[in-house]
Amino acid sequence: MTAVLVLEDGTVIEGQAFGAKTDAVFELVFNTSMTGYQEILTDPSYRGQGVLFTVSHIGNVGINLEDDESAKPQVSAAVIRSLSPAVSNWRSALSLSDWLAQQHVPGISGVDTRWLTRKLRDGGVQKAALSTRGTSAEELLKMARAWEGLDGRDVVKEVTCGESYHWVDDEGSKWVQAVNSDQSSVSRKWKVVAYDFGIKENILRHLSSCGANVTVVPADTTADEALALKPDGIFLSNGPGDPAGLPYAVKAVGKLIESNTPIFGICLGHQLIGRALGADTHKLKFGHHGGNHPVQHLPSGKVLITAQNHNYCVTEGDLNKDEVEITYKSLNDDSLEGLKMKNKPIFSVQFHPEAAAGPHDAHDIFNEFFKMMKDKDND
Repeated sequence: MTAVLVLEDGTVIEGQAFGAKTDAVFELVFNTSMTGYQEILTDPSYRGQGVLFTVSHIGNVGINLEDDESAKPQVSAAVIRSLSPAVSNWRSALSLSDWLAQQHVPGISGVDTRWLTRKLRDGGVQKAALSTRGTSAEELLKMARAWEGLDGRDVVKEVTCGESYHWVDDEGSKWVQAVNSDQSSVSRKWKVVAYDFGIKENILRHLSSCGANVTVVPADTTADEALALKPDGIFLSNGPGDPAGLPYAVKAVGKLIESNTPIFGICLGHQLIGRALGADTHKLKFGHHGGNHPVQHLPSGKVLITAQNHNYCVTEGDLNKDEVEITYKSLNDDSLEGLKMKNKPIFSVQFHPEAAAGPHDAHDIFNEFFKMMKDKDND
């Protein structure tokens, strides 16, 4: 069946439908990862977005029961060049198309993804609408232009957990322990409270494998409620949307910073720390989405290839350099990728050291968090 994708600038693209038979409206972004489409599609940070895959062939290994980053696909749509006609992998439980159909997510294949990616790079991300059930291009254009978008919105409330829970490690996390470079922190169980702004399960696996007893709490948990759990450290997770739409989270993070409890933030968690420290955040032209983004660790000069998924960035010039050290910068666009406080046990990175999918260059960053908790415990 024919699928129709319409961008807010009036561009109309036709292709072949797969997945669910429905309509969807979203912000269209491109992802440059070569592998890991299942992890990408289930990453809560993509809530409200449709993903354009730059890799040309998708679906060849199907969908398995182990590699989800959350309980279901979080993307609004998938836009690809070619859908594999065959599925071949010993772990596969069903095809990509069948899985998306079960989860009510539409897809379009047969798209010139190279051309469309260059369009987004040149002009920036756009709102878009996709139909796999015959809705006209004219109606889709109206839907795309009428959609409120993601700027200033609280999308986190759509993906955070409903109540606190203890993360229970599973068999699938054994490989994480194998790539950990420093197991000295596992001599005791560190009590970590993890804020769920849309947390990826592989982050929880890494925290657990490094020696954490993790309690996951909803995004609207106050600082007093989190500190009442008497944590050794606080983790602030990744998540979707605009950090400016989360004033309650910024307020909580500000109070957590005052408590002098060790804090580690990733992605949205990094942005919330930046805003709590008085910095603004701004939207990037087309964001960073993929597993091949180079960042430089400024103190050492070392370059890491990292996995990234974000559209917003902390405005570096707003930070007080007497209190904050810039630790990582993007080698693609010089944007801020990491910071730490000079007089408090608090640091954050914009990229994803847990990968899933992506390179393992940054895995050791988790050990920095555990070292902070260990040093605080020895004070």
